[in-house]
Amino acid sequence: MKILLVGLNYAPEPVGIGPYSTGLAEALAQRGHDVSVLAGKPYYPQWRAYDDQPWGRATTRENGVKVTRVPHYIPANPSGARRIAHHASFAASAYFSAMAEAREKPDLVFAVAPSLLSVPVAAQAARRAGAPLWLHIQDFEVEAAFATGLLKGGSRMAHGALALEQRILSAADMISTISPQMCAKLQAKGFAADRIYELRNWSNAPATPVGETRYRAEWGIGERHVALYSGNIANKQGLEIVVEAARLLCDRSDLVFVICGEGPNRANLQQQAAGLHNVQFHDLQPAERMGEFLALASIHLLPQRAEASDLVLPSKLTNMLASGRPVIATASPGTGLFDEVEGCGLNTAPGDERALADGIVALLDDEARRRSLGAAASRRAIERWSKDAIIDGMEKLAAALVTKAVR
Repeated sequence: MKILLVGLNYAPEPVGIGPYSTGLAEALAQRGHDVSVLAGKPYYPQWRAYDDQPWGRATTRENGVKVTRVPHYIPANPSGARRIAHHASFAASAYFSAMAEAREKPDLVFAVAPSLLSVPVAAQAARRAGAPLWLHIQDFEVEAAFATGLLKGGSRMAHGALALEQRILSAADMISTISPQMCAKLQAKGFAADRIYELRNWSNAPATPVGETRYRAEWGIGERHVALYSGNIANKQGLEIVVEAARLLCDRSDLVFVICGEGPNRANLQQQAAGLHNVQFHDLQPAERMGEFLALASIHLLPQRAEASDLVLPSKLTNMLASGRPVIATASPGTGLFDEVEGCGLNTAPGDERALADGIVALLDDEARRRSLGAAASRRAIERWSKDAIIDGMEKLAAALVTKAVR
């Protein structure tokens, strides 16, 4: 097949959506498909342009994939209005490149949301090419904006945003998303089950955890236990609860909290943690050291605000599980995150720092349970997040979609 993928985020972005769009495009290319990507300039998670990237439009061939990157507005402080401008600028900048790709007659156009505002551009390219449009939703960005306070519910803008979302989603011939609960949300929005597909994010971490890690010496951790969070630091994660749990456990000399990542909320979080000797902040670590880095954890921490439940399933969970370490999530029963963590970690109530602290202590003080849950996490990563199996399923459905369109 000849496939055009339209998505704002792509390599070399190390976390978030970019690694999965990149992995999908490169895996399809390795299987013999002709894959082109139309992406934005890399900026995530720092929310600033990467220094080594040219500003203008540029096309390269990377690992068998034709990649065209277009310039767009990148807000240093991504508030609601600025995020809208950010996504709108990518859609506008991508338009002419998308129409040029449409003249090459792709068999399938695959659009990734976020950015939802770029989907109409992908839809027009699909129509011009006579190809089906597959929309893949990594998170429900409109509802997530309400949940994190970027948009105010009940306003005229809110009603307009939801109506626009519905109209954009209806343009797709096939819609996929990353968890059963998010698939159910699509059905609740009125989409037929035969147009919905679960396309999970896979694990990028080594299947076998690394036993030794140099990070302990490099960061002065020694033999202490590590409660680790790594990823984007923004409002959606609700990382304030981690700092408050560290405050409650500051008398535990055998424990250190390590927060690695970048994002618009990092400075505020560091200010909140000022004076806490048991909290360390570090930048995101290089991908080539991922196995070693994840092995640093005694416990992985995965906070999520209650308001954002089932609007996104954090992609970082897959690598946490693959590392063979237990996860403590802040998730309520019945949510997607709760179901994925249950049996290979602990779930505590969102927003309850005491419950999170108690969960950490329970695992630290019970080595047998900690090891048992870690082994279960490793097995679950293999059973549910095998990259080859996930892409096999996607490839077969894409071929069926293309064949149906030709007929």
